[in-house]
Amino acid sequence: MLKHIIAWKLRSDLSDTEKKEAAQRIKEGLEGLRGKIPGMLEIHVHIQPLSTSNTDLLLDSVFEDEAALKVYAEHPLHVYVKENITQPAVESRACFDYTE
Repeated sequence: MLKHIIAWKLRSDLSDTEKKEAAQRIKEGLEGLRGKIPGMLEIHVHIQPLSTSNTDLLLDSVFEDEAALKVYAEHPLHVYVKENITQPAVESRACFDYTE
Protein backbone atom coordinates (compact mmCIF):
# COMPACT_ATOMS: atom_id res chain seq x y z
CA MET A 1 0.00 0.00 0.00
CA LEU A 2 1.06 3.55 -0.73
CA LYS A 3 0.17 6.56 1.43
CA HIS A 4 -0.24 9.89 -0.39
CA ILE A 5 -0.26 12.88 1.98
CA ILE A 6 -0.73 16.47 0.83
CA ALA A 7 -0.71 19.54 3.07
CA TRP A 8 -1.93 22.86 1.67
CA LYS A 9 -1.69 26.45 2.79
CA LEU A 10 -4.60 28.48 1.45
CA ARG A 11 -4.02 31.86 -0.20
CA SER A 12 -3.21 34.58 2.32
CA ASP A 13 -5.41 37.10 0.48
CA LEU A 14 -8.54 35.09 1.32
CA SER A 15 -10.65 36.12 4.30
CA ASP A 16 -11.26 33.61 7.09
CA THR A 17 -14.74 32.97 5.68
CA GLU A 18 -13.37 32.46 2.16
CA LYS A 19 -10.75 30.05 3.53
CA LYS A 20 -13.39 27.99 5.33
CA GLU A 21 -15.53 27.88 2.19
CA ALA A 22 -12.55 26.93 0.00
CA ALA A 23 -11.47 24.21 2.42
CA GLN A 24 -14.98 22.76 2.44
CA ARG A 25 -15.15 22.78 -1.39
CA ILE A 26 -11.75 21.06 -1.59
CA LYS A 27 -12.85 18.44 0.95
CA GLU A 28 -16.10 17.75 -0.89
CA GLY A 29 -14.38 17.65 -4.28
CA LEU A 30 -11.60 15.27 -3.29
CA GLU A 31 -13.67 13.03 -1.02
CA GLY A 32 -16.25 12.91 -3.82
CA LEU A 33 -13.69 10.91 -5.81
CA ARG A 34 -14.04 7.98 -3.38
CA GLY A 35 -15.00 4.84 -5.29
CA LYS A 36 -14.55 6.49 -8.68
CA ILE A 37 -10.83 5.96 -9.31
CA PRO A 38 -9.38 2.45 -9.62
CA GLY A 39 -6.72 1.62 -7.05
CA MET A 40 -7.72 4.34 -4.58
CA LEU A 41 -8.47 2.60 -1.30
CA GLU A 42 -9.10 5.56 1.05
CA ILE A 43 -9.32 9.33 0.84
CA HIS A 44 -9.86 11.80 3.68
CA VAL A 45 -9.45 15.57 3.77
CA HIS A 46 -9.00 17.19 7.18
CA ILE A 47 -10.02 20.86 7.36
CA GLN A 48 -10.00 21.71 11.08
CA PRO A 49 -6.34 22.10 12.04
CA LEU A 50 -5.28 22.78 15.59
CA SER A 51 -3.71 26.15 16.36
CA THR A 52 -0.28 24.47 16.34
CA SER A 53 -0.61 23.64 12.63
CA ASN A 54 1.13 25.66 9.93
CA THR A 55 -1.04 24.44 7.05
CA ASP A 56 -4.78 24.80 6.49
CA LEU A 57 -5.85 21.39 5.25
CA LEU A 58 -4.50 17.91 4.73
CA LEU A 59 -5.23 15.10 2.29
CA ASP A 60 -4.64 11.61 3.69
CA SER A 61 -5.11 8.93 1.03
CA VAL A 62 -4.19 5.31 0.41
CA PHE A 63 -3.55 3.62 -2.94
CA GLU A 64 -2.81 0.04 -3.91
CA ASP A 65 0.61 0.96 -5.31
CA GLU A 66 2.54 3.59 -7.31
CA ALA A 67 0.72 2.65 -10.51
CA ALA A 68 -2.62 3.39 -8.82
CA LEU A 69 -1.31 6.78 -7.62
CA LYS A 70 -0.34 7.58 -11.21
CA VAL A 71 -3.84 6.63 -12.40
CA TYR A 72 -5.28 8.98 -9.76
CA ALA A 73 -2.93 11.81 -10.70
CA GLU A 74 -3.97 11.63 -14.35
CA HIS A 75 -7.64 10.70 -13.90
CA PRO A 76 -9.95 13.34 -15.46
CA LEU A 77 -12.13 13.59 -12.33
CA HIS A 78 -9.08 14.29 -10.14
CA VAL A 79 -7.59 16.71 -12.67
CA TYR A 80 -10.88 18.64 -12.71
CA VAL A 81 -10.94 18.96 -8.91
CA LYS A 82 -7.26 19.90 -8.80
CA GLU A 83 -7.44 22.55 -11.53
CA ASN A 84 -10.87 24.05 -10.77
CA ILE A 85 -11.29 23.72 -7.01
CA THR A 86 -7.96 23.15 -5.27
CA GLN A 87 -5.33 25.13 -7.18
CA PRO A 88 -7.28 28.43 -7.36
CA ALA A 89 -7.44 28.58 -3.54
CA VAL A 90 -3.96 27.29 -2.69
CA GLU A 91 -0.82 29.29 -1.98
CA SER A 92 1.52 26.36 -1.29
CA ARG A 93 1.52 22.59 -1.29
CA ALA A 94 3.69 19.91 0.30
CA CYS A 95 3.53 16.24 -0.65
CA PHE A 96 4.84 13.14 1.10
CA ASP A 97 4.34 9.67 -0.40
CA TYR A 98 5.50 6.44 1.23
CA THR A 99 4.81 2.75 1.22
CA GLU A 100 3.75 0.65 4.18
